[in-house]
Amino acid sequence: MPDSTTGLPAEAAEFLARHPDTVALDAILADLSGIVRGKRYPVAEMGKILQSGFAIPGSVFMLDTQGESNDPDGLGFSDGDPDCLVKVIPGSLKPVPWAERPLAQVMVTLESETGEPYYYEPRNVLARVLERFSDLGLRPVVAFELEFYLLDRERHPNGAPKPPRSPVTGRRDSSTQVYGMSTLDAFAGMLDDMSQACTAQGVPSGAITAEYAAGQFEINLHHIENPLKAADDCVLFKRIVKGVARKHGFQASFMAKPYVERAGSGLHMHVSLLDQAGNNVFDGGAQPASDTLRHAIGGTLAQLPEAMAFLAPNVNSYRRFVPDIFVPTQRSWGFENRSVALRVPGGKGAARRIEHRVAGADANPYLALATLLSGIHQGITGKIDPGEAWVGNASASYDETLPFRPRRALEKLVPDCGLAGYLGADYVRAYRACKEKELERFEAQISPLEYSWFLQAD
Repeated sequence: MPDSTTGLPAEAAEFLARHPDTVALDAILADLSGIVRGKRYPVAEMGKILQSGFAIPGSVFMLDTQGESNDPDGLGFSDGDPDCLVKVIPGSLKPVPWAERPLAQVMVTLESETGEPYYYEPRNVLARVLERFSDLGLRPVVAFELEFYLLDRERHPNGAPKPPRSPVTGRRDSSTQVYGMSTLDAFAGMLDDMSQACTAQGVPSGAITAEYAAGQFEINLHHIENPLKAADDCVLFKRIVKGVARKHGFQASFMAKPYVERAGSGLHMHVSLLDQAGNNVFDGGAQPASDTLRHAIGGTLAQLPEAMAFLAPNVNSYRRFVPDIFVPTQRSWGFENRSVALRVPGGKGAARRIEHRVAGADANPYLALATLLSGIHQGITGKIDPGEAWVGNASASYDETLPFRPRRALEKLVPDCGLAGYLGADYVRAYRACKEKELERFEAQISPLEYSWFLQAD
């Protein structure tokens, strides 16, 4: 409702009363690869954008990681690249604390010509999967954990990254000080700014951990009962981390495997299910797992081979899957076991949940969560048995049923695969076409290693 004094929508008027120095509004979305795109408007147009939206081509959701339109499945050049109506997601108007000048920010979603949610938007792909749970009378509760690397802005001559210099010692860390408090203390100023930016943008962040390599950190996001918002928060969180790091003179990266010899960065997803009375249906009472939880695990494991193309979307993603480094290499599940693909953490039954540990930090959170929830739904409705829980190290060797190469993963996305029935057959086909074109462009390049190995001097 417009404010009678200013003529602005009430949300905009209240925001500008709190942040009168705001000079511009960023309207953002996350594309197929999870890259944030959008438009920046002068603050004078804030009211118009919040009330009426704006236009942008729907093909923005079919760009590859380099921003190229490869016309996947005829989306882009072939269809004339039509515009869609962009609408602001209610409640997403927030300040941008790390910006050099005062900015506002909103998240947006697209509508088709008929007013329907735009089919190829990853956020709407997730929304379609969530409708299946409404039919079951169940509500997913979701939390994300993200690992990331803090990097020096200086690079090696070949472009490889370097760990950051400690603000305390001025030296580069080289050891793996997992859970090291001195590392948190050294970077406390930057990490505190990240937490404060999360608060300012309504992203419910929690514990901060120094992770399994120099410069690697993990920040947890809280469990919430709105999976769409949980994925929105994940997108915002990655933008916050990158923005605050840049402000402090560093680069933050969610690349799955920036260093060959060090741990990769994961996107762990925690999911439980509540019934209409608010009870967690994964709670097995006297048993460690309910039948519903076991079936949910069974379905997720059954769909894992075809989900890999979404959980590991890039060439670099597959470098993360190395035995004996707490990254899953088997279709496996277990209790309190960090080597498995699906971990059931300990604790009270009311908090019983699945921790999905396969996705890399480079995965699109909407699509990664959509694949997990698709597997859960298929397992529950089909009563799929997950087999016995794994005891001991489940990541000592590779599971031959999982595609640990990008082309093999994309080949799993056939028209009649299980995921096509949830994400949409047209979407799966377009996604595969986009990523195959990207892979072809990558493979067409001659790497420095090829010259080193094969360009022999006479």
